[in-house]
Amino acid sequence: MTTKLNVNGRALTVNAEPDTPLLWVIRDELGMTGTKFGCGAALCGACTVHLDGQPVRSCQTPLSAAAGKKVATIESLSRNNTHPLQVAWIKHDVPQCGYCQSGQLMSAAALLSTNKNPTDLDIDAAMSGNICRCGTYPRIKAAIKDAASTMRKV
Repeated sequence: MTTKLNVNGRALTVNAEPDTPLLWVIRDELGMTGTKFGCGAALCGACTVHLDGQPVRSCQTPLSAAAGKKVATIESLSRNNTHPLQVAWIKHDVPQCGYCQSGQLMSAAALLSTNKNPTDLDIDAAMSGNICRCGTYPRIKAAIKDAASTMRKV
C-alpha cells in the first residue's frame, strides 16, 4: 500500500502498511537513521519527531496518522550543526552516549517553536517525556536556555 508523506519539506511516497510505526518508515523505507528506536512503547522519547509541528513518539505513531501531514525529523534541523539548538548542544557538551539526543533536540525544538523564552518549569514540562540514561539534564536545560537566547536575537 502506498502513502504520501511530506518529510522534511519533501513530498514522498512510501510503500508500507498503514499500521506500520512511523519510526520504521522513516528509518527503513526512507533511510533516515537519525531518529532512534529506544523503548518501542513511547516512554523514552528517543524516537521523537514532529507531526504538523507537534512532538510525537514515532514508535507508536502509525503511518496512517502521518498521511497528508508534515513530518520533521532530526535531519530537518540542519545538516551541518548550525541550528541554534545544535550549536548550544555542542557548546554545553550535552551528549555523553548520544543515543537520546535526536529525541531530546526534537522536543526542545518543538518547545522553542512556541515559547521563545521558556522558564525552567516550561523546559521541565516540555522535556519530561525524554529520558537521558546518562543524566545530562542540567546541560540539556542550559543548552535550551542558550539556544532560546540566540533565537530571540535573530
